[in-house]
Amino acid sequence: MKPKFGRVITAMITPFAADGSLDVEGARSLAQWLVGQGNEALVLAGTTGESPTITQDEQIELVEAVVDAVDVPIIAGAGSNDTRSAIANTQRCVDAGAQAILSVTPYYNRPSQAGLLAHFAEVAASTDLPIMLYDIPARTGRALAADTILQLADEVENIVAVKDAAGDVASTARLIAAAPEGFEVYSGEDCLTLSLLAVGAVGTVSVASHWATPEMVVMMDAFFSGDTATARATNQRMIPSYDFESGDLTPNPIPSKAMLKVLGLPGGDCRLPMGPEPEWLAERARAVLAGLGRA
Repeated sequence: MKPKFGRVITAMITPFAADGSLDVEGARSLAQWLVGQGNEALVLAGTTGESPTITQDEQIELVEAVVDAVDVPIIAGAGSNDTRSAIANTQRCVDAGAQAILSVTPYYNRPSQAGLLAHFAEVAASTDLPIMLYDIPARTGRALAADTILQLADEVENIVAVKDAAGDVASTARLIAAAPEGFEVYSGEDCLTLSLLAVGAVGTVSVASHWATPEMVVMMDAFFSGDTATARATNQRMIPSYDFESGDLTPNPIPSKAMLKVLGLPGGDCRLPMGPEPEWLAERARAVLAGLGRA
């Protein structure tokens, strides 16, 4: 069975104009290009979409524009470390036309697992849309425990998936083994996608797919058809992309925006404090593309 949102989903960057304002036309154009490359859904205003530095009004404008531009599901990032704000943002994304919600673990205030359980249950109760949880403890400072995910999956009908960027394949394997039928796990960390597929993940919410969607599609098709040799070989071709997409000197999404400039696609610069882009990054982007056979 095909997963709810498809197998290859890009966590899309948010394009900005030269003056730092939201580039709405660029967002439409980039979304159309990504769908043309083979993406089956798009995530907007997630980590890669610079959610900490875009306003809720900008996010709604972004969702409205992209929903109108493409015919794949739009999963809108609508999380917050304030439950009331997360609910309000979720409801605004619903009104803007999103088909699903990405809800990140509340960050900085480090709530207990009981607090997380109550937070996500209240967010889910505010909408009929399907919700994908987003577990990324390296950025939020708080892991979403497997028991919490399982309780939400069991008890809350519209919590249907998790984007797993926790970096613990063994823990994810145990989660998938215990999850109710129909609950889906998506890789949220490109370098672990093939490993997570092997333990039961259904697809990826990817960063490298900004430029490597064709390779992602080949890897998925090969893996799910039983051709693990091709899946492994394709994954190996993408390792330089995984190494490129983030690092201490160039955290995500700085590399993706550098890559889009090289490709001649909308993106612009990141908003501070994520910038500036190092001068050498464009040359490294060209080397990554050359390694994929696209000089």
